[in-house]
Amino acid sequence: MEEKQPNNKTVDVIIPVYKPDDTLKRLLNRLEKQSYPIEKIIVINTEKSYWKDGEFDAIENLEVHHVTKEEFDHGGTRNLGAGYSKADVMVFMTDDAVPADRHLIGALLKGLDQTGEHGEPVVQAYARQLPNPDCALAEQYTRSFNYPDESRVKTMADLPRLGIKTFFASNVCCAYDRRVFLENGGFVKPAIFNEDMIYAGNAVRYRGQAVAYVAEAKVCHSHNYGCKAQFHRNFDLAVSQADHPEVFEGIRSESEGIRLVKNTCSWLAKQKKYWLIPGVMVKSGFKYLGFFMGKRYASLPRWLILKCTMNQSYWNNAFLSDKRT
Repeated sequence: MEEKQPNNKTVDVIIPVYKPDDTLKRLLNRLEKQSYPIEKIIVINTEKSYWKDGEFDAIENLEVHHVTKEEFDHGGTRNLGAGYSKADVMVFMTDDAVPADRHLIGALLKGLDQTGEHGEPVVQAYARQLPNPDCALAEQYTRSFNYPDESRVKTMADLPRLGIKTFFASNVCCAYDRRVFLENGGFVKPAIFNEDMIYAGNAVRYRGQAVAYVAEAKVCHSHNYGCKAQFHRNFDLAVSQADHPEVFEGIRSESEGIRLVKNTCSWLAKQKKYWLIPGVMVKSGFKYLGFFMGKRYASLPRWLILKCTMNQSYWNNAFLSDKRT
């Protein structure tokens, strides 16, 4: 039986795709089986040569658009997808996140229907991420640390207590009110990374809006990143924060990272997996080094930036200031 909200909001799902594989097939198949109806699944595929015509013909409401690798941008490509939607609600997903059950969309819409303690409207509702079966043990704890089993609505009043977590949201699976999204100007572009948190920070900090974490909305999504990948990822994360002081200035991220490391090591000790603790410490060192350098990217030479980033096309396509040349 289909779930219906009292206001019968329409929903589109927007997915940037790169080199589609079997995970995307599972994602699309599970979206088809959602108990809340989806109007359109809008795919923005990077590089047409990677898309196999006929591979996904069975998905009746699928709409595919292509961009080149040079055109891809974390914010701009998602804005492009939003331009193809006429739905009340847009759910952005990544191509490696698979709905855990049939109730993902319905749960996200219920999340958007909430308000903060003082009536702040929720404009962004993101899902809980569960570890994949092959997820490393330490990363399993990271999933539960960032995506606990209790839902919450976050507003500006939470900033003194939650710090940067107030603005935490993830476009791995996140629902947006389309009208408000357009009024807010969509995602920042160009965006090296972190377009979801920048949107959330502006919404909460300057527009009196709220962000909801919806633990009942669940997707399977995790990565077993090595030290090098964590370095690159955290470098880009820090660049995004350095580029947007209007959102992140005065809010320390490092303390939250330290708390995660301490809690992970404590959890591994309780599991009697002591031999995994040194690996967590080493990987955390790479994370911190990447973040430290990314925060200071403006003083780095271009050749070194290109060695540190995981998104070289951003540096080639973004407007280039003196700091990036």
